[in-house]
Amino acid sequence: MAAHLKKRVYEEFSKVSQVSLEEVPTKKLRLTKPSKSAALHIDLCKASNPTDALQYLLSFARKPVEAESVEGVVRILLEHYYKESDNSVRLKIASLLGLLSKTQGFAPDCIVDDAINTLNNEKSHQVLAQLLDTLLIIGTQLPDKIAVIQRLIDVACKHLSSTYFGVRNKCLQLLGCLGTVDKPLSKETDAGPGAQTSPIRDVQSLISDYFQDQDPRVRTAAIKAMLQLHERGMKIQQTIYNQACKLLSDDYEQVRSAAVQMVWVLSQLYPESIVPIPSSNEEIRLVDDSFGKICHMVSDGSWVVRVQAAKLLGSMHQVSPHFLEQTLDKKLMSDLRRKRTAHERAKELYASGEFSSGRRWADDAPKEKVDTTGVNLIDSGACGAFVHGLEDEMYEVRIAAVEALCSLAQSSPSFAEKCLDFLVDMFNDEIEEVRLQSIHVLRQISTHITLREDQLDTVLAVLEDSSRDIREALHELLCYTNVSTKECIQLALLELLKNLTKYPTDRNSVWKCLKFLGARHPTLVLPIVPELLSTHPYFDTPEPDMDDPAYIAVLVLVFNAAKSCPTMPALFSDHTFRHYAYLRDSLSHLVPHLRLPGRKQTASSGLEASGVGSGSLDSAQNFLQDSLIRVSALQNLETPGAQDLLEFTIRDLQRLGELQTELAGSADFCATYLRCQLLLTKALQEKLWTMAVPLCLKQNAKVSTAARQILDETYKLEFLYSGLETQQIATIHNVRLQAKALQLILTARSKRGVDRVIGICEKFLQDVESFQRLFMTELPHFQDSFVEKLLELMPRLTSCKPLDLVKIFQTTLRQSRFIHLKLPEQIHRASATIIEPTGESDNPLRFTSGLVVALDIDATLEHIQDPQTTVKVQVLYPDGQSHIIHPKPGDFRTPGPGRVRLITQVYLSHSAWTEPCQIEVRLLLAYSTSSCKLSVSKPAWNESMDGLPTSESSIEGTIHLSKPVKVFIMPKPARR
Repeated sequence: MAAHLKKRVYEEFSKVSQVSLEEVPTKKLRLTKPSKSAALHIDLCKASNPTDALQYLLSFARKPVEAESVEGVVRILLEHYYKESDNSVRLKIASLLGLLSKTQGFAPDCIVDDAINTLNNEKSHQVLAQLLDTLLIIGTQLPDKIAVIQRLIDVACKHLSSTYFGVRNKCLQLLGCLGTVDKPLSKETDAGPGAQTSPIRDVQSLISDYFQDQDPRVRTAAIKAMLQLHERGMKIQQTIYNQACKLLSDDYEQVRSAAVQMVWVLSQLYPESIVPIPSSNEEIRLVDDSFGKICHMVSDGSWVVRVQAAKLLGSMHQVSPHFLEQTLDKKLMSDLRRKRTAHERAKELYASGEFSSGRRWADDAPKEKVDTTGVNLIDSGACGAFVHGLEDEMYEVRIAAVEALCSLAQSSPSFAEKCLDFLVDMFNDEIEEVRLQSIHVLRQISTHITLREDQLDTVLAVLEDSSRDIREALHELLCYTNVSTKECIQLALLELLKNLTKYPTDRNSVWKCLKFLGARHPTLVLPIVPELLSTHPYFDTPEPDMDDPAYIAVLVLVFNAAKSCPTMPALFSDHTFRHYAYLRDSLSHLVPHLRLPGRKQTASSGLEASGVGSGSLDSAQNFLQDSLIRVSALQNLETPGAQDLLEFTIRDLQRLGELQTELAGSADFCATYLRCQLLLTKALQEKLWTMAVPLCLKQNAKVSTAARQILDETYKLEFLYSGLETQQIATIHNVRLQAKALQLILTARSKRGVDRVIGICEKFLQDVESFQRLFMTELPHFQDSFVEKLLELMPRLTSCKPLDLVKIFQTTLRQSRFIHLKLPEQIHRASATIIEPTGESDNPLRFTSGLVVALDIDATLEHIQDPQTTVKVQVLYPDGQSHIIHPKPGDFRTPGPGRVRLITQVYLSHSAWTEPCQIEVRLLLAYSTSSCKLSVSKPAWNESMDGLPTSESSIEGTIHLSKPVKVFIMPKPARR
């Protein structure tokens, strides 16, 4: 009975009724947002006094407003504006109107009429200025609305007669940002017969009228408005030049600063125009005249104006040479008067009909009186302008003057020779920044100059500086500097050896400096070789110690000079040849290959001499291209001999990168890509694909390791090399998808991975869709590739079961074609070399356990983009602990293009050890797939970044950037 009842209950309550979709009414959801305008209206109505209303407006300004709510909020604000009598509240409302008009997606043309109407009845000057600022914001948001812009310009012209300086400032600013020079402001108006017509005015003449305004703030605003017209691409009239020159002697600093900028702009627009000289009938080029006037401003009372004037002088490259050279001489140039020739003077005397008889005293004196205060040819301030700038009390002015000298000297070799003494004198400045800038400037113009012995003596005195940056900058300067005599070489070598003794950490920098010094002056080194090597024509001299850094420095100088001087090796002793062979192997980057008479060439030397090394770049490039073409002929890598060809090509490319440094990045990139293809081919040929799952555990682990290695290599290809184009990045992503598919197949074949296959398949399909979205334009280059086959099967893949997906991936992997790699013009590989610590010391670094000890790190980085955020320091302890340290941004220096210097300290700490052990220090390059290189090469990348799946955008890791350096440390137990 109970069973029957139970069955009946189930029958009664388990009935399922089906209703057709047409009968079910669709429910519409209506999402409502609280109205910002209603809330603001309520708040403003609650305000009992202006203070409360101001507080409500301030709190409202902190909250974001949607674009669809802006117009309603503006109406509420305008409604309250007309009711409000307090100036501060109206001022805040006017400010909010400007902020709201900037809202993204809102067109402010609907509030222009209301904003203009508020100006008519406004009595407060401050509120009026704020309303004009709001109109300016609205006008900049609507550059295409010609009618609106014209109305705003008319409003500005109407209020220019205001007595308040702030209103005039805003009107001028509005004219500068919205006005046009090709259209008149007002046309002739017909006011009946006999009425006068208003003249046609343009924006420039109207703005220039306020150059003479009584308020200095308005004069500054007028000049800035004119400069704003120039920045918008409108040509300023030359007639403004005289007005701008008068403002150079204004009483106020801001006016003079803007006037200097105005004069410079006109000198760039009309450099060859002829302008008359006051108090004379002579004429001069406008660029020369403006140069003299700006030079005069280097002696201005305000250091801000002096800095600006000095900076602008460096960009005036069209100045006449005699005016340019006058800036280095404090003496007046011929009383600043053009001297007449003797023929002209005799002709004038003959025309007058009178000759001096000698009977009257001074009867041949000049008729005209010379006014020493008058300026004829050039402003007296130009005489010694740079001398004044380099001797200024403010170091900012001195730096600006040094930079201006550099810019002008680079375009004029004769001027570079004349300003050499002044730049050398700046090496003794009391401010380190000035000294450093002077050294950098002298290095930039080093191609035009040759240092004398007295100048070199002043330069080398800086080697005593305690600042490492100063010393290394000077070493860099000496690398590119020409000296005049062999005494200069001896002096430089002596001072560099003193520097090496006082600062042993400068060893590599000094060696590099002597390498370039010897290579640039082989004929000056030749006479002093016996003295440098301490050789004697009759007696044997003792063999120097090869562990002495000073002796190595001398050898580096001599060997680099011997490369261009074939007679020099005859002066070498027997031990010098042995030392050359030793240094050639240990310091090959400092010691060049020499053809020594009667000496047997080494294997590496023979390769270099045969043209494979640094001597023949074209042949190396042809070899690289031939290797890639030979490999690209392989359609299927499973054919016999294909894998052997890949292995031989990888080996050749690695060797090519070692011999030819210019092609090292391209060769390593190609070799790494081919290694990925080789690993993938070998993994697909393993026997595990035909075996049962329990019988292939060993092969499974081998293939899993290969897939992981391919993934790591693809991240290196993408983030370790610079100069890649979109096609190369797409090819790398294709290989990465193949490695992920291989990992997915292996996961499905394992016992524990069956449950995870569904999630992994979804992530993999997201990666395929991401590839299609990012590299849509590159898909034609991927015919018969793995990713193209997947995209063709994508409608089918989205509805397949996970195990069927795995089978499709496995089949597609084996049938996909090898993609040929096309190289861009230049690829650079990011690299790092740790200079300090060297890892050669056997003396442990001792410290008390639990405390910290500082380890100095000195490394050079090359071809790394944004090193301040990507370069990390890793410390690996013997117990397996690993610490990653982020260097400070100030620890990175940039000595040259493409090169970065990292000088930092790493703090170590550990518990007590019984004996010293080695720690490993290396540099790492951090990467994240969310910051892909496509952001530079493809503008659309930034837009598609938001749609990336989390599986791809969240992958972060590090790449080994340098070889590890081992350092002995010994934490000692604390004493009690």
